[in-house]
Amino acid sequence: MYTTHFGLREAPFGITPDTSFFFGSPRSQEALNTLLVAARGGEGFIKITGEVGTGKTLLCRKFMATLGPDFVTAYIPNPYLEPRTLMLALADELEVAYERDIDQHQLLKAITQRLLERAVEGKRVLLCLDEAQAIPLETLEALRLLTNLETQKRKLLQIVLFGQPELNRKLELESIRQLAQRITFHYHLGPLSRDDLDFYLAHRLRVAGFDGARLFSQGAVKRLYAASGGVPRLVNILAHKSLMLCYGQGKAQVARAHVGAAARDTLASKRRRLWPWLAGGMLTAGVAAAGMTWALTR
Repeated sequence: MYTTHFGLREAPFGITPDTSFFFGSPRSQEALNTLLVAARGGEGFIKITGEVGTGKTLLCRKFMATLGPDFVTAYIPNPYLEPRTLMLALADELEVAYERDIDQHQLLKAITQRLLERAVEGKRVLLCLDEAQAIPLETLEALRLLTNLETQKRKLLQIVLFGQPELNRKLELESIRQLAQRITFHYHLGPLSRDDLDFYLAHRLRVAGFDGARLFSQGAVKRLYAASGGVPRLVNILAHKSLMLCYGQGKAQVARAHVGAAARDTLASKRRRLWPWLAGGMLTAGVAAAGMTWALTR
């Protein structure tokens, strides 16, 4: 693809959450600090919210990677589960041995025993739930009951909820008010600011191996911010397409026009409900053809 053309070791704007690309903007760093302080303080429930694409999953992975050896972490990426299934998922994460037909009472005892073993070892167990806005109400209540497990000094299990703003509305329901009252630390993760965006692009390019001069022109950065609103996932998609277009034309710097074309393609693909794959396919095919033509004529 374009990596060799721009002197990169890897593609810098993938949408897979890779902690090596974590960018410590003021907001994301503050969110990470909030998580670390709350976890080390032994809080039972912690909540992080943010709109789609603002980097919650990447933050979650960075948080778990930053915790020291005193913590044992469990991660459930899709918690749209009934209470028993979620308990089984937690047992699997904690490597609890259990019979296939184990009943709810025995399952809870087995989990409790494993949590006590970890406490004796001086370990803290922390469960991270991604996409927490999807958790059914009865499962949220089961999670609250799990945090009742404690020694005389601290909780046996800490839980971090990562979710979209819909999670806040769910927690306002009267039926789970007891859980909402137990959330002592929370943070809302917002988009990048205009100033952050310049540093964000430079950071990801540097991690990917770029050591040249400015790759995105000032006009390109301005257009990129206008098109993305600073939402990291959308920034990555548009930046990736812009680099493809720039490479296809044999250029050395991404210009405003490249970002504009990428933005029009992305926005158009959202409106083409009958063929949502067509716009992306047309762009990819067009860039590949342009790149091949440029390469053959060098």
